Amino acid sequence: MYNAKAYSASSATSPLASTTIARRDPTESDVQIEILFCGICHSDLHQVRNEWSAMPTAYPCVPGHEIVGRVTKVGSAVTKFKPGDLAGVGCLVDSDRTCPECQAGLEQFCNNMVLTYNFPDKHLGGMTYGGYSDSIVVDERFVLHIPSNLSLAAAAPLLCAGITTYSPMRHWGVTKGKKVGIVGLGGLGHMGVKFAHALGAHTVVFTTSASKKDDALRLGADEVVLSRDANEMNKHAGSFDFILDAVAAPHDLNAYFNLLSRDGNLTMVGAPDEPLPVAIMALIFKRRSFSGSLIGGLAETQEMLDFCGQHNIASDVEVIPIQKVNEAYERLVKSDVKYRFSIDMASLKAE
Repeated sequence: MYNAKAYSASSATSPLASTTIARRDPTESDVQIEILFCGICHSDLHQVRNEWSAMPTAYPCVPGHEIVGRVTKVGSAVTKFKPGDLAGVGCLVDSDRTCPECQAGLEQFCNNMVLTYNFPDKHLGGMTYGGYSDSIVVDERFVLHIPSNLSLAAAAPLLCAGITTYSPMRHWGVTKGKKVGIVGLGGLGHMGVKFAHALGAHTVVFTTSASKKDDALRLGADEVVLSRDANEMNKHAGSFDFILDAVAAPHDLNAYFNLLSRDGNLTMVGAPDEPLPVAIMALIFKRRSFSGSLIGGLAETQEMLDFCGQHNIASDVEVIPIQKVNEAYERLVKSDVKYRFSIDMASLKAE
């Protein structure tokens, strides 16, 4: 066991502050990583502030599951990594590895998965600690290779925002010739636009803000539709093969169901706090479907990273020092970032 520098919250109302945490010494199957950058996910804010009743927060809480760094040490049984390699860690650090979900490469649906932070730590007791830290130790099976041609700061959000949007597109067969809608142009939505464009789909962004049109086109959208304009929406009725909804605030889902073609699908990756009304008849008459999606398994996440390397895709980020993390959280509440914050962990050395 060794001590690592980190930033943690001591309660739901406390700011994140400098602290020291315990990390395990690498076992034979572990990879030790010096963390270089860690993205800030909106779920970090929810977890730190104990806003999810289904996942109560244990304190102290060290958030962060968009981790990119360099390998410093490996266990004797590790074969896929060596010191000096670039490596990433996403939302998962373990699973039972034996259930049907794990056997299918869908570790994100394992009933015994272990999240990167705020989950029971079987090695040291207590809870797992995330990437707002100078290092982390993770089993080799849950460590990913980061393409060397990508900006490390911009690659970090791929470990959550990237795979969250890539996975449902792969599942629902987004390819050249398909028409794809992206609802919301934020941290998730902007990655959805990049992936849909790179996969060859005709990509349409739905937004409530006319000011986002130029940015949507820059990111790869073919068209931008103001969702509050009924005429603009009606022009696209019954024409979409797939719509990715990345909006976490309450909004009218049924307006988008009517845009789906026969057998079209709308997948939610945004997570509104409140239940949303669903007009079942809009689904029945065109055999449309409505689903949700949660990150991806380890193999698919590596596939996504490799795809990003091949197509030079990364997140649009604002890089900040760890000392500005509380300010970043307040800006995140106001959606005042294009499009993700990435923490430069070199700043932690000043603590």
